[in-house]
Amino acid sequence: MAYRILLVDDSLIVRRMMKKTLELTDIEISDVLEANNGKEGLDVLKKEWVDLIFLDINMPIMNGMEFMKVVRADPSLNLTPVIIVSTEGSKERQDQLFEMDVKAFIRKPVTPETLSETISNVLGGKS
Repeated sequence: MAYRILLVDDSLIVRRMMKKTLELTDIEISDVLEANNGKEGLDVLKKEWVDLIFLDINMPIMNGMEFMKVVRADPSLNLTPVIIVSTEGSKERQDQLFEMDVKAFIRKPVTPETLSETISNVLGGKS
């Protein structure tokens, strides 16, 4: 099964690196969609169905916490798995995100091995 993934990060460089790193994994991916902030991410989700969201925390316009509140409140999106990819790693912030049913937290920069293992764990090992 090939997965559709949404990358929500305000850094074009990070999104490019994530796409390249995803290509180096053993996970079968059909599409990688992108958004520059949480608001753009929500706009993508209104039009496109995705299997998994990679989300940054600190972004302009709508940050990761605000994005998660909207996604978890929406019955059509609330079961979509979200993995945080961020340089911020405060225990308090991580705890808040896990309370919002974030499935995993990865620190930037990411490796293909970390992405592959995390995706497999979150999506049940289907690749």
